[in-house]
Order: sequence, then structure tokens, then C-alpha cells
Amino acid sequence: SLWFQVLDAQMETGTPYLLYKDHVNRKCNQKNLGTIKSSNLCCEITEYSDDKETAVCNLASIALPAFLKESNEDGKMAIDYELLHQVTQVVTNNLNSIIDVNYYPTEKTRRSNMRHRPIGIGVQGLADVFFKMGIAFHSDQAKEFNKQIFETIYHGALTMSCKLAIEQGIYETFHGSPASNGELQFDLWNIDPGQDRYDWNAMKQEIKTHGLRNSLLVAPMP
Repeated sequence: SLWFQVLDAQMETGTPYLLYKDHVNRKCNQKNLGTIKSSNLCCEITEYSDDKETAVCNLASIALPAFLKESNEDGKMAIDYELLHQVTQVVTNNLNSIIDVNYYPTEKTRRSNMRHRPIGIGVQGLADVFFKMGIAFHSDQAKEFNKQIFETIYHGALTMSCKLAIEQGIYETFHGSPASNGELQFDLWNIDPGQDRYDWNAMKQEIKTHGLRNSLLVAPMP
């Protein structure tokens, strides 16, 4: 009876958020640390915790409508992917810096953040983007724009995190992670993003060579 009440609530409101533990542990870049048992409140990020460390999420949100520009061809609105890529790198750098200067209520939280250096970049205003572009939320065109937006954010975050690894060193537990073996998030879902917008093969090689500064990077909210 309780389970059916949960399902009814999900269908009507989208909450409570549910995660599946096996899938979380197959698809998280922290899976080399041990069994992941928890997420943050709204399930956009899952992190490892144990009796010696308590996971902390360091979040920021990118306002997507700020990256709309008028197209020169037909006067319609278009997404400035180059600017989005640049701003994502700035956000990545800033969140990484916050880890070093933040206040930690316990030594366990400090230990977790310093070892794994996770950040979580999310977005706001995606529906506003579709509205201003005159695209139906459920359309194939909206789905394609959705993929391109988050591909750009992920690539931008990886680009800066790899650059920071060169400058400041890799995060402590990088070796053994999926990323260290050339497996990025889409690989863990058996998805091929193609090479149309970004050279993902080159990115993987850069990461295998130089590492990453952060174990987690993106955290789109439900």
C-alpha cells in the first residue's frame, strides 16, 4: 500500500525522487571509492561516504536564457554554445576554488571534499529557452537542443578540470575512476555522443594523460 502511494505521488507531483542503487554504482565516476549509498536532497548528485568522510556537494547553476542570441540568418533566437562553453569553464574554476576556502562544519566533510573535489554544475531556465525559441517542450527539436546544451556544459567542465589538473594536480582518488580509464559519463550509459560538436576522443586522451581536478562535474536537477 505504501509503495503504491509513493508511485501515485510520483505520477502526480514528480516527488519523492527515487534513485536505483545498482545503476548509481555503475554510472558514477566515484564508483572506484566503494559502494555509493546516498545522494543529496534532490538526487542531482550521488557521492561516496563512509565512517571516515561525509560527502559534500558544491553546486552552481547556469541561467540558460542568458545564452540566447538573435540569429543573423532569420532573426530567430539561437543558443550561443561558444559562450556557454566559456562560462562553464569559469564556473568550474570558481567551484573548484570554493573547495579550498569553504567553511566545513566537521573534519569528515573537509576530508571528503579535499580528497575527491566534487562539483555540481546545474542549470535554470531551460523551459524559458524553449519558450523564447518558439519550440514545443516535448518536440524532437527540443530534445536535440537539450542534448547539445548539456553536451556543451559537460565538455566545458571537463576542459577546465583537466586544465586545473595540469596546473594544480589531479584529485587524490582519480586513479581507478572510470574517467582515468577513458570512460566518461555517456560511456557508462552506453551512449555515443558522436564527434560532430566536440572531439570526445581527444578529450578522453587528454584526461588519461593529465587527469582531472574534480571527481564529479555536472549535476542537472530533476
